[in-house]
Amino acid sequence: MLDYERSVADPLEAARRAVLGADAAAPPRFLVRVDEFPHYLAWDDPARYGTERYRRFHAIMAQAGVPYLIAVLPRVSRAALDPDERRWRPLEEEERTLLGQLPADAVAFGLHGLDHRTRFASPRRHSELCGLGAVATDVLIDDGLAELAPLDLTPEVFVPPYNRFDAEQYDVLARRFAVVCGGPESVALLGFQRTPMWRGEAVYLPSYFPLYGRAREVLPAARRLIDRRVGLWAPIVLHWGWEAEDDWAELERLLAVIAPCCARWEDFLAAVRASNTPITQPSDPATGRPA
Repeated sequence: MLDYERSVADPLEAARRAVLGADAAAPPRFLVRVDEFPHYLAWDDPARYGTERYRRFHAIMAQAGVPYLIAVLPRVSRAALDPDERRWRPLEEEERTLLGQLPADAVAFGLHGLDHRTRFASPRRHSELCGLGAVATDVLIDDGLAELAPLDLTPEVFVPPYNRFDAEQYDVLARRFAVVCGGPESVALLGFQRTPMWRGEAVYLPSYFPLYGRAREVLPAARRLIDRRVGLWAPIVLHWGWEAEDDWAELERLLAVIAPCCARWEDFLAAVRASNTPITQPSDPATGRPA
């Protein structure tokens, strides 16, 4: 089974030890990504997925002192899982206000497509991007960035809705963003890749099980990585809507454990910029050395 611990952490930890010796042992650097605000169901079910519920989530993160990246939707769809539906709305004033209030030193922003509308009905194929040509993909990105620009948001990170995009679209995304994210659903389209790694003109940063899931699923793996002192950038993906369903308790338990090891996304982006030198194989953004 391909997962983060066996297929990413184990070989990268061995490589660090081979290069750095005793200096390889260090706390992991967790990069917490959160999907998404506004929630893709914010129009359909505002009581469960509206702005006030997200305010509660952010308050918990802030109280724990955990920085994170929020994947931002420029538009909110009606029935986003129905490819035949066409209705969408712009961000409401309350949503725009909240985004403007999030502290820049603790919260980074990623572009989460345009409206999260899937182009395919099958749950196994949900994607806003798959099937679009290069020009259409560029237009979608242009539209999304243009709608966030009045909020002074200029994301350097792309978070694909449903974690799915075609392999042929990667270069389009990599030309526009410093970091392109992915998840378990990306494996069928791009293969299983170590994370993070330079791929073309951007760093590819997929997150895999068990660091991708509900807080209660992430917690045991996070503890093991802390105990192992792996010293790696380790991407964690949480969905605040899932944590709301668990009444936040599992989230609070996770944050109490990982808070001392969580890194700011700006620090990761600085490492990406520092390692942006011509290379011929995947490398660790923290050192520029081959991964």
